[in-house]
Amino acid sequence: MPSFTPVTPGSLVVAIADRAAAHPGLRCVAISGADASEPVALARPVADHLRGRGRPADVVDLHDYVRPASLRFEHGRTDPHSYRWEWFDYDALDREVLRSFRERGRWLPRLWDESTDRSARVRPRPAADDQVLIVAGPMLLGRGLGFDLSVTLVMSRGALDRRTGEPERWTIPVLLDHDAETEADLVVRYDHPDRPALRIAEVR
Repeated sequence: MPSFTPVTPGSLVVAIADRAAAHPGLRCVAISGADASEPVALARPVADHLRGRGRPADVVDLHDYVRPASLRFEHGRTDPHSYRWEWFDYDALDREVLRSFRERGRWLPRLWDESTDRSARVRPRPAADDQVLIVAGPMLLGRGLGFDLSVTLVMSRGALDRRTGEPERWTIPVLLDHDAETEADLVVRYDHPDRPALRIAEVR
């Protein structure tokens, strides 16, 4: 099994971008990680790096695909099963982003505004030639979503405890279970985002 190699934050961005751009055509990339790991904050410089190399790239934040509060909190605000399986609208993500991107050449940047609990009311965007679309957020793997490349940001229990606010601590066991039960092409040890370590699976 490949071992973890210490990398700098900048070289991690380049490594993900290199794998994302390894093939021509439309490409979908998952950066899966707990909110404490700030996966969107990593996805954005990856997209910037790709654009700097002439490859169109955009980021979709999974928190723009939450379900309405009436559904998220149907069984209470701290229900582990709801958080893992019903909090985010993975079906809509598949329909409006991944499959629409590939089948119709367009994708919906946002579905739901989490802060106002209303429809985001945005229009689909056309996909450019050789577009790379990076979806970033919690628990993206193991759901049959059609990603061409998967990255997971793995944090230990201690790191999650340190970086997760008290009101969200109840989510930590769910996040740890997800990481233990899923596999990714690139696994990043991310207890210290300024000192990550990378393990790369065999090229697909």
